[in-house]
Amino acid sequence: MSTYPVHTIESAPEQSKPVLQKLQQAFGVIPNIAAKMAASPVLINGFIGLFERVHASSLTEPQIQTLLLTNAVTNASEWAVAFHTALGLQAGLPHADVESIRHGGVPGDAKLAALSTLARTLIEQRGHLTGEDRQRFLAAGFSAEQVLEVVAVVAASTITNYTGSVTEPPLEAQFEEFAWHAPARRSASVQPS
Repeated sequence: MSTYPVHTIESAPEQSKPVLQKLQQAFGVIPNIAAKMAASPVLINGFIGLFERVHASSLTEPQIQTLLLTNAVTNASEWAVAFHTALGLQAGLPHADVESIRHGGVPGDAKLAALSTLARTLIEQRGHLTGEDRQRFLAAGFSAEQVLEVVAVVAASTITNYTGSVTEPPLEAQFEEFAWHAPARRSASVQPS
């Protein structure tokens, strides 16, 4: 059982209420992950500021959703995978591309594949890219500035992904059809021989 409540606008700390109101207006509901984030005004206010900038970037909504879904899968964030599956489909991503990302693959579209690959590489390599990684992304038609925009999306989604792992938000009914379960992780501890 999680120690973090699913806050409402009424129950949230005063400094978290404006963000919850903004999310209520944007989505018609307060996503459960944000309702749990509201326990920390520092976290939720930092999150919303970064996400507003991400959605004002040069990337299209399907490109952003490709990144967010890739990041959620790479970080094994079950709530975020379901949420961004729904938003990705709503943004017009082909079902086959969404399913490919959910299974650890890349979209069929070359530009979306380049975005997905760069995001996964950033996460798996802890922000370290080779010149070849950058060149492959640029060769797909993106700019050097957009490499940094992808970094911003990865940073924003890391907030959501980690918060989901820590607070374990319940999945909303409208996202249940997109439920996803992370593959079993290998133990990081070394067993004595």
